[in-house]
Amino acid sequence: MKKLTNQQRLLAGAAATVIILGGGYAGWSMTRAPEAAPEAQAAEEEAHGAGEALEMDAARIQAAGIVLEPVGSGALSAEIVAQGTVVGTPQGEAVLAARADGVISRVSLRLGDSVRAGQTVALIESREASTIAAERSAAQARLTAARQALAREQRLFDAQITARQDLEAAQTVLAEAQAESRRTSSAAAAARVSSDGRSTGVVSPISGRVTAADATLGAFVTAGTELFRVANASQIEIEAAVSAEDAARIASGDRASISLPEGEVPATVRSITPGVDAESRSATVILSLSGVGGLRPGQAVSARIYTRDAQTSGGLSVPEEAIQTVEGRDVVFVRTATGFTAAPVIVGQRSAGRAQITSGLRAGQTIAARNAFLLKAALGAGEVEH
Repeated sequence: MKKLTNQQRLLAGAAATVIILGGGYAGWSMTRAPEAAPEAQAAEEEAHGAGEALEMDAARIQAAGIVLEPVGSGALSAEIVAQGTVVGTPQGEAVLAARADGVISRVSLRLGDSVRAGQTVALIESREASTIAAERSAAQARLTAARQALAREQRLFDAQITARQDLEAAQTVLAEAQAESRRTSSAAAAARVSSDGRSTGVVSPISGRVTAADATLGAFVTAGTELFRVANASQIEIEAAVSAEDAARIASGDRASISLPEGEVPATVRSITPGVDAESRSATVILSLSGVGGLRPGQAVSARIYTRDAQTSGGLSVPEEAIQTVEGRDVVFVRTATGFTAAPVIVGQRSAGRAQITSGLRAGQTIAARNAFLLKAALGAGEVEH
């Protein structure tokens, strides 16, 4: 009986030890778990998604079609989005018209051809050309005769054979002949009269490409008829339409940008009309481009104007396409020396394809603005391999 009692005591002691150790371990786990969880979560996030770096050189970035863009400052609410049209500057577009009535005898260029400033693109046979050429020839003949007469009068006057008034009369005739010669020569030059006096030339005043060609060989045209249009793609600007309310917020010198498939083209507000159009009820903002970016006259574009309050508000905005979701968090891929880093961000309001960033970025950083989903896919592939 005593032996049984000792065994029972040993078993009871062992059970009590197990209960005490188990309770102690449970209590330790309950007190330690809240402290370890954030560290584990942070480590997991560091290993997956936010903060992870992707190595990619410039050649691979270009091959993948990833468009880079600097982070712009300015609150989203202070940006004005407007539709615009690409137009030529006063020096970037020219209309080539017939200078006299006549028949088109030669056409040198066709639609899309390159043209140099001063190049003749067509010839028009014209009676007016013959008349102008004849007047020029007659004026030059009178000028020659007047010079000879003055030289003769000068010799006679020096020999004291004729009076001074005869010499002065010859000088007056020469001056008139010179004026007439200059007039006829200028008229011939303005009409682009050919050397044979039969044709007038249609000459381009600027270099560029032919954007319209309405000249038909053998057709009769009158003076002032439009025959060609020439545009220089490097001499362009944007005409954007804005409401009267938005026009009051815009000033010359404000920063702007043009949205293109290959990225953003920087621009600057050059001027704005003081009134609004009676039909459209909108004002026109003229934007000067800092880079052409493959734009063509007549092309429709979307313009974004950053007003003065946008530039001083301190907010940031990026294209919506730049924001990707990784592990349930919004990230933006920031360009680094070796590739990209997925930077966690907090997104505010969204409008017209742009999103406001309230935290996570700073102005001036370069990000993947378009095709950023390719970087997300590459990041996911790396996690799977890992």
